[in-house]
Amino acid sequence: MGFKYPELKDRQAAADAAKKAMLEKFRAASQDPAIEEQRAKRAAIHEARLVRAAEREAAKKAREAELAAQAAREADLAAQAAREAEEAKARAAAAEADRLAVLEAEQKAARDARYAARKADKKVRRRGY
Repeated sequence: MGFKYPELKDRQAAADAAKKAMLEKFRAASQDPAIEEQRAKRAAIHEARLVRAAEREAAKKAREAELAAQAAREADLAAQAAREAEEAKARAAAAEADRLAVLEAEQKAARDARYAARKADKKVRRRGY
């Protein structure tokens, strides 16, 4: 045909040659020791990253466990302080109740004394002596 339109066989042969050249280039690149060394370096870096990530995760879990233990201790201390405050409040209420009971007893005794004095005065006024 012409320069612009090669025959079908020519086009197929050129495509086959290009495919073979690409395959040969790939095979040569895969067998290159520099690329193999680079691949080994990447694998080593990847393994190191995994190890560091595992160490960070272990440290994070240990830190979380420590924080949980500290929170439990603080909760225990807070509960103990609340119990002590409740006991102190109960003691104060009991002391106040005792004080009020004593005060009421004193007031009753004073009231009874006044009543007895009034009765005695009334008795003296009625009998005249």
